[in-house]
Amino acid sequence: MQPYQLLFEKVLSRTDPEKAHHAAFRAIRAARPATGALSRGRRGPTTRVMGLEFPGLMGLAAGFDKNGVGIDALANLGFGFVEIGTVTGEPQPGNPRPRLARLPADRAVVNRMGFNNDGAEVVARRLASRRLDRTGRRPGVPLGINIGKTKVVPEEYAVRDYEKSTSLLTPYADYLVVNVSSPNTPGLRDLQAVEKLEPLLRAVRSRADDLSDRHVPLLVKIAPDLGDEDVLAVADLATSLRLDGVVATNTTISRGGLASTPEQVEAAGAGGLSGPPLRSRATEVMRLLRERVGQDLVLIGVGGISTPEDAAERLAAGADLLQAYTAFIYQGPRWPARMNAALASSASRQETR
Repeated sequence: MQPYQLLFEKVLSRTDPEKAHHAAFRAIRAARPATGALSRGRRGPTTRVMGLEFPGLMGLAAGFDKNGVGIDALANLGFGFVEIGTVTGEPQPGNPRPRLARLPADRAVVNRMGFNNDGAEVVARRLASRRLDRTGRRPGVPLGINIGKTKVVPEEYAVRDYEKSTSLLTPYADYLVVNVSSPNTPGLRDLQAVEKLEPLLRAVRSRADDLSDRHVPLLVKIAPDLGDEDVLAVADLATSLRLDGVVATNTTISRGGLASTPEQVEAAGAGGLSGPPLRSRATEVMRLLRERVGQDLVLIGVGGISTPEDAAERLAAGADLLQAYTAFIYQGPRWPARMNAALASSASRQETR
């Protein structure tokens, strides 16, 4: 058993999941000088997507670093890009605790965090303080910023709320993601309906364009629980609005096909389920999207990716880039570098055939 697996089984699995997350994240940030030295020269060949250079296909999904406090430390672990958030227009504490649970038999996590974050103003100030390199750019891997709706903001003012986050955060984003698919903010998933999603995406695109001389790629993140026709409707909308891409998928409210006992599932409670149980549907959604949009949009595959085989399956289904979060929790800090090394090796073998 690897050292991290032993630590997870003997210590972390017996610790409150949210407390374990904060402790592990503090350790990752504290280790940044050492991991920075180790990461130099470890990157594989870069891939150019959305006009950006990605040193690895596997990135960190939104949710781990909600407030942008450990971007470079996480990049040092081997992620090809880091997506922070979800960030909302106003700061909010999120849902009451406990709000995070593990289902070890499924290598899965249930969360009902509720977009707990410092708010767009604080996160923007934090991002502004990141050191610049000699060329005036912020160093490291591409940074995605995931934005969502403040819980207390009524739906009729949702566009204004997203516009606030866009205004504050666009200067620091390599790409932006509009999150309308978390199951933990009441009414949020209703915004996935095309008639509500279109004005929202138009407003965010317009505000981002007004703020920057460069084109900041804009993507929308969708739920796996959408019906096939709704997935295709979002794909058509993204194409017509000339968005840059779609992130597929968020967590699921489904509890079908789990190895965990009904008692364990009930104890985990409500919220979004992530991890391997999500893999099949997330892959299916990816295939639907790619068949619909052709090569017009960038697709980021997320949901249930734990192994190089999972990654290869999602790429074959049409993904350009990949993200993960739950596998990182279960497999530890060496996992992202191993995954990107495996993906680079696979790509190299295919090129030499």
